[in-house]
Amino acid sequence: MVKVRDKAQPAPNPMVAPAPAQNSAPRHEKKRSRNTPKTPEKISGMPTAENDNNDEKIYFMALGGLEHVGQNMYVYKYKGKYLIVDCGMGFLEEEIGAGDVQYCDTSWLEKRKKDVVGFVITHGHEDHIGALKYIWPKFRKPIYCTRFPGEIIRRTFEGCEIDFNPKKDIIITDHNGDSFDIPPFQIETFHVTHSVPEAQMVIIKTPAGKILHTGDWTFNDDNPLEPTTDFARLREIGSDPKLLAVMSDSTSISRQSKQTTEIEVRDALTEIMKNAPGRIIVTGYSRSIARIKMFAAAARAAGRVAAIKERSNPNPVPYVGLPEFREMGIKFGYLDKEEVYLHSEIKDLPASSQAIFLTGSQGEQFAMLTRLCRGHVKEMKLQPTDTVIFSAIIIPGREQDVSFLYNKLARMGIRTHTIFDTDHVHASGHAGRPEFERFYDMVHAQVAVPMHGDYINEMLNGKMAMERGGSKFMMVVHNGEMIALRDGAEPYVTETVPTGFVVMEGETERSANDQVYKNRKKIATNGAVFVTLTVDKRGFLKAVPEVSSAGIFETDTTGFMKRQIQIEITKAIDALSKAERKDRDNLVRAVQIASNKVVRAALGPDKKPQYSVHFVQR
Repeated sequence: MVKVRDKAQPAPNPMVAPAPAQNSAPRHEKKRSRNTPKTPEKISGMPTAENDNNDEKIYFMALGGLEHVGQNMYVYKYKGKYLIVDCGMGFLEEEIGAGDVQYCDTSWLEKRKKDVVGFVITHGHEDHIGALKYIWPKFRKPIYCTRFPGEIIRRTFEGCEIDFNPKKDIIITDHNGDSFDIPPFQIETFHVTHSVPEAQMVIIKTPAGKILHTGDWTFNDDNPLEPTTDFARLREIGSDPKLLAVMSDSTSISRQSKQTTEIEVRDALTEIMKNAPGRIIVTGYSRSIARIKMFAAAARAAGRVAAIKERSNPNPVPYVGLPEFREMGIKFGYLDKEEVYLHSEIKDLPASSQAIFLTGSQGEQFAMLTRLCRGHVKEMKLQPTDTVIFSAIIIPGREQDVSFLYNKLARMGIRTHTIFDTDHVHASGHAGRPEFERFYDMVHAQVAVPMHGDYINEMLNGKMAMERGGSKFMMVVHNGEMIALRDGAEPYVTETVPTGFVVMEGETERSANDQVYKNRKKIATNGAVFVTLTVDKRGFLKAVPEVSSAGIFETDTTGFMKRQIQIEITKAIDALSKAERKDRDNLVRAVQIASNKVVRAALGPDKKPQYSVHFVQR
């Protein structure tokens, strides 16, 4: 049975005892005062009102991560307690047009923070842990994760000067699989392959049933960095009749081809490096340690020396970047120090002997490849003999920035290799259709709840779960819709929680509906007119209105439009009565009407500038 945003089931109406007749009391009984409360009559078989103590359902909802990619933050509720799984950054919406980062609005959950029991982290990508530095201080609950994401979180918190106890607030679990209690939840984790080390699937156990929360996953069986997915445990939990639900990543289910492996990426990079005339520059994700290892192996096979491009600024920064990930890879035994050097250590080698890994595959403003394309790196300049390999997909929303890099490199005469023209230069961390078929051959949950992907991919995921995995129900829901789950019962949406996102600009948090953003969008589309009125205390003009604009008449060299706006404003204010002039709202309204008359006559009837009126009193 398919359930798409099902309405909440109404609670049954309790039986109500009939009121006694008005004159049925014995004559000798004292008359009850109006203020005396009536004693409720006990009736056997009366249904008990459901509360957190006797409710045997487990609830699931997302504050972010449904019907879109990124900003993953999921909440499980049982017996009135809340467990948070992942806490990630989102990709800034184009219509915002400003801000540094975006993450979930947790206002609803903050009102219940005393009942939040902890955070469980599936892996160390920014869209799953990047918002912790903003959200965790609001809750200050233990973070359970493996050592790799734990090290990222620790370094990030220290860089942001967050007050925390790394031994108490970050609890490191075994990256090979672990079991631990976060009452009233029992948690089990086991290893799954992804594009970052130590990714985990999570089993959430309660008396109401077991839930498999996959996080991001794929079946990259040829990963040289770690063991393959723990298929034995996946089959075991997948065949458990008590597996109530599976919440699975849906990002790339529409991909029809079999997954490219990291070994295939190594071989493709080797071939390119052998035939390139000058330096090789590979750009990819900074925390993809397996990709860096394959890059280094390809360089050795091609007779080159592998290095990462460190920062130009040697001063410490409050974030974890490529140099830190190299250090972490060495610390945890995924890399050898001699496998990947620093660029400063190999820069004097012949160009044909150099292979350099750097950031910027998404065209980020301050990433190394973007800065190289703009000529902002003193110690390293791009040359026409260089070859640049984009070992990454384009994250949705970054298309324009990546296009700038492609075109800039082409104009410089530099040869590029991308996923669009060269096979096997990138291995995705997300499963495609072939991997999902294997997954649902092993996993047979009662309910499928697709997550993390656009709507069509979530639908494809749920459809396969029912057809191949044997699920009886699928629930494709929105962020904020809370699903009630119980063993053997039909799931339903019990309530809708207010959700949204917050944009951080410097040290300022703004909601997506902030009037500042609405004004920016309006100014970007329609321009703005700024008017200064010099008036006396009665509202009479004492000077010609000062008028300027952004995006309206800067190119009006004759000053005609500006002069016409001044004339129309003066006429409109002069037409107001003495009583009307005293209310400045009437003056502002007169300015807008008068200015629109001129602007729309010149630029079209649909032009709606933003108006800002200032007063100077004389």
